[in-house]
Order: sequence, then structure tokens, then C-alpha cells
Amino acid sequence: MTNNNILKSACLALCMVPALAFAQADMEPVNDLPNPYITQSGFFKLPAGREWGSSSTVEIDLDGESVWVAERCAGNANACIENPDVDMIMLFDKDGNLVRSFGAGYITWPHGIEVDPWGNVWVADARGTDMMRGYTGESYGHQVHKFSPTGIHLMSIGVKGGGSNGECCYTPNDVLVAPDGSIFIGEGHTSAEGTPNAMYKYDPQGNLIKKWGTWGLEPGNFRQPHSLAMDSQGRLFVADRGNNRVQIFDQDGNLLDVWHQFSRNSGIYIDDHDVLYAADSESGSVNPEHGNWLRGIRVGSAITGEVEFFIPDPQPDCRGTCTAEGVVADKHGNIFGAEVGPVGGIKRYVRTVK
Repeated sequence: MTNNNILKSACLALCMVPALAFAQADMEPVNDLPNPYITQSGFFKLPAGREWGSSSTVEIDLDGESVWVAERCAGNANACIENPDVDMIMLFDKDGNLVRSFGAGYITWPHGIEVDPWGNVWVADARGTDMMRGYTGESYGHQVHKFSPTGIHLMSIGVKGGGSNGECCYTPNDVLVAPDGSIFIGEGHTSAEGTPNAMYKYDPQGNLIKKWGTWGLEPGNFRQPHSLAMDSQGRLFVADRGNNRVQIFDQDGNLLDVWHQFSRNSGIYIDDHDVLYAADSESGSVNPEHGNWLRGIRVGSAITGEVEFFIPDPQPDCRGTCTAEGVVADKHGNIFGAEVGPVGGIKRYVRTVK
């Protein structure tokens, strides 16, 4: 084979993913699908006198039934900054009863939550007190925290209160812990050009292994890596919200594929059967330029990329972020959507047809 032919063959292999990415960006909206779910509100019971605030953070415990939620308190601040003693991280049993809560004093604005293979609870704090109007106390935020299942603080990644140590983080969106204990963090809660946007990989002790990507539209770069998930093959799925796509990487940060068929995703979750749950909380309201895509939750396969079901926004005329931003599913297939914007709280979606 000539050198030119060798180069052409290499290009076919290496350039295929970017070409596919740009081609898929113009695909027709995936809206017209069955919805075999009913919507339930008010399933989780808060302590007396406490009202739901915004939440993008919801996760399933190791038992497959209990649900972890972190929320930001009711009120105009969209944060618990006015109530610093409130525990924002809460565990509910399968019947919606509060089991325990913790986290006061560590987190300003919980955004992503993860239960690792050993039951520890990780929370990404996507803001800092530097972004909280009127706050004059000790600076904190812009970190990822690890807690024991009972709320003992075990580790922090990132500079307390913001800034940079050459690693992570500024407005971290989500955290994911792989089966081997490797820690992945998506950084950048804005799509504005030039802002910090990247993926980070750490070892189980919190030592940086690598960083990849920057702000950009090209495959492999990011505009809000807003949510993370991993399938049974160990592939890392990144909801690159500002670019209206899901990017799929291996655990060394090599780009494997780019999908647009699950829409503009704020939240993604992959269960033990490789069912992919993808929450679009912004199309048509916050982001009207995203074609004719409808807000809601799309359910499909993490292996084939096929989208099978679509749960539309329960309030389609709402202006703002009204449907699920964070999304998970329990071992029975019930879906839980964490809502921000003018709604708040958690909705439960129960499948009526198997």
C-alpha cells in the first residue's frame, strides 16, 4: 500500500466520528414516540414546614429502590444561602419517606449527585459564594464532595470558593465514579465562549490523571458537560448540553461517538440493562432555537442508540425550565425527574405498559 493510501485509510478510521457528529446535528426531531408512563407528583415527603426548591440532583441508592435527592431550598435565591443550617442532601425510602439528611455548611448549589459502588455519596457544587448576591460569610463552593452513606465528609476535589489550582473546578456540573474507583468530573455550567469547559479524570485518592476538552463546538470539546453516565461496556456518556448532543468517550478520553437523537440533554442516566434515560429541560423555552424538539424525557438504548419512548413535559406551556433536569430510574423501571425553574421538587413516572 502506498503512503497516500495508508494516510487515506487512517483518515477514514479517525475522521469518521466527527463527520457523523456534524451530519447528525441536522436530524429531524425525535418527538413522535409512545409514552407508556403516568406522572405522579408529591411522592416524596419533606419534613413539616419545608417546601421543595429547585433540584437537578437525583440518584438511586445501591439497593435499587431508595432515592437520593439534593435540593436548593424554596425562595428567591435558588439556593440555601439564606438557610445555611439546612441539610440539602436527603435519602428517601422506596415509599417516599425521608430516611436521613446531611450536607449543611459544605455545599452552596448542589447540581450533580452520584452513589459510588461502595455506597458513598458524591455531590458536585456548581456555584460558589462568590456568585451569591449579598453573601458576606466564609467563601466556599466550586467543589466536588464525597460523603459516607451516613453523611461523614470524606474528600473534596477543587479549590474551596473557586479559583484554580491548575486542576478542577469552576462550576462543576456532575461527578461519576467508575467501578474501579476512577472519578470523572464535568466542568462548566455556562455555554459562553471561552468559559471553563472540560472533563477531568482522577484516581480514587483524588489525584488528577488527565484533563481533556475545552470550550468549543467541535467533537471532543464542550459547551456545558452537564451530566455524566456510564454503560455496561465502561463507555462514558457526556450530556454536552450547549451543543445539543451526547458525546461518548472511553475512559481515557478518546471520542467514540456523538449522538443527537436524545435531544438537548440536561440529565442522562443508564441503568443496569443499558437503558438510557435522557432529560431535555430546555428545548422550546430556555433554548427555542433548538429546532422543533420538545422538552421531556426520552428513553432508549445506550447500546444501539435507538430512542423508544418519549415522556413529554407535563406542563408544555410553561416558560422556563419546567420538566425534569436530572433523571434516574429504579430497579423496577420507575423514573424520577428532578426539576428546577418555577416548579421544583421531584416527579415520579410509573410505567403502565410493560
